[in-house]
Amino acid sequence: MPLGRGLGSLIPAKIIQKQTEEVIAQTGEQVLHIPVHSIEPNPDQPRKYFGHMEMEELMNSIQEYGIIQPLIVTKIGENAYQIIAGERRWRAAQVLELETVPAIVRSVEKSQKLELSLIENIQRKDLNPMERARAYRRLIDEFNFTQVEVGKKLGKARPSIANTLRLLTLDEVIQGAIEQEKITEGHAKVLLTVEDEKKQKALLKRILGTGLTVRETEKLTRGKRVRKSIELDPALLEYEQELARALDTKVKIIKTEKKSKIIIEAYSDKDLEEIIKKIVK
Repeated sequence: MPLGRGLGSLIPAKIIQKQTEEVIAQTGEQVLHIPVHSIEPNPDQPRKYFGHMEMEELMNSIQEYGIIQPLIVTKIGENAYQIIAGERRWRAAQVLELETVPAIVRSVEKSQKLELSLIENIQRKDLNPMERARAYRRLIDEFNFTQVEVGKKLGKARPSIANTLRLLTLDEVIQGAIEQEKITEGHAKVLLTVEDEKKQKALLKRILGTGLTVRETEKLTRGKRVRKSIELDPALLEYEQELARALDTKVKIIKTEKKSKIIIEAYSDKDLEEIIKKIVK
């Protein structure tokens, strides 16, 4: 089965494995096979949502090729480790009920661990625009980096960093729509050109209610008419966001004429137990 849209779809697995082995040989680091239950996620991990399709693709890849790129962890106690990089792989291993995962153990200070975790996650395609914006903000606030320094570390131009940081100035409702992929970063950038917050929210409802494209949204902000025949229910967005915040996971509400269906995503048995506890408490 193919690796899907990730790295494996662009570079053959053998090449990834060879490159990983070369890095390990150069640094002198050793790959250990650590029990999955001995590893815990990093509480400072900037990523909060793990898409269902993305996880499915990763699990398919692991079932066929194994975990090609080792996790990076730091030791926090006797037979206890915390993830610096590779939480998706660890979560997938839990779901697949693997006993161990390959990992490189690094000894790092807490501040260095946070910096490594933030930068590693930003450099991958794992973060949605809001998570990326918050990660940039943390690098600036907690490490006193300038926007130029953040850009240099990540190989991005300063205007790109600045534009992403501007997303944090949007209302929480709009931020939630971006985070849950209800609108794109392109939509968000158009909304940023609208100064009045009430007008921003009204435009968001129009985008969600009629499925406006970025180009159509731009036309509206320039005072041009846009006609769309499909009408959706924008009020569902607020319900989805409330549930997502309460359950700390992605939620989708599908409404038909006769009934509504709520889809709550869980990525492991442990996640499912936590969600159920939050619902029944």
